[in-house]
Amino acid sequence: MLRLRTVLLDGLLVGVALHGFARRGIAQEKKDAPAASTQTTAATPVANPKDVQGLDAMVAAIYDVISGPPGARDWNRFNSLFAKDARLIAVRVPKEGGKPDLAVMTPADYATRGGKYFLEHGFFEHELSRKTDSYGAMTHIYSTYESRETKDGKPIDRGINSMEFFFDGQRWWCVEIYWDAERPGNPIPEKYLGSDKK
Repeated sequence: MLRLRTVLLDGLLVGVALHGFARRGIAQEKKDAPAASTQTTAATPVANPKDVQGLDAMVAAIYDVISGPPGARDWNRFNSLFAKDARLIAVRVPKEGGKPDLAVMTPADYATRGGKYFLEHGFFEHELSRKTDSYGAMTHIYSTYESRETKDGKPIDRGINSMEFFFDGQRWWCVEIYWDAERPGNPIPEKYLGSDKK
């Protein structure tokens, strides 16, 4: 996500709205639904059960939905992966150097800012390795990624996505993705290039 992220963050205030295709229905809260499933709201698209059944599926869906040749992305699918009030947080370092800061977005903000870029540029991101810690209903994953402009092209960026997930007893939700990019003086440590994926 990083070259794209750099583009998005450099133009953080000039993004144009682009909403995903209405391929899925809108989730309706059921009166008899348990409190644990109330993460879904009337504005949250219904998730494909295969995307949210496990952590491997969730991580794969997050990378898959933003990857592809130039063209629109399925923002309904993207939004269906995230819990209410989820955040995407990027570490932004000024090109001229200086103190890093944070850019905080909702999934809708990310879709709005990324939509125009994706229409005009190919972007493919995949996971290189993973470190996972879980406790109770929560899981933290450090997902080391690599980005390319074409599926088999030269890598243009690497970094780490710090992902937080919540399991409500029925499905997984992404609560937060917080990322930083590899750059001079900020290499990816070797311990995050190995994998605990099974």
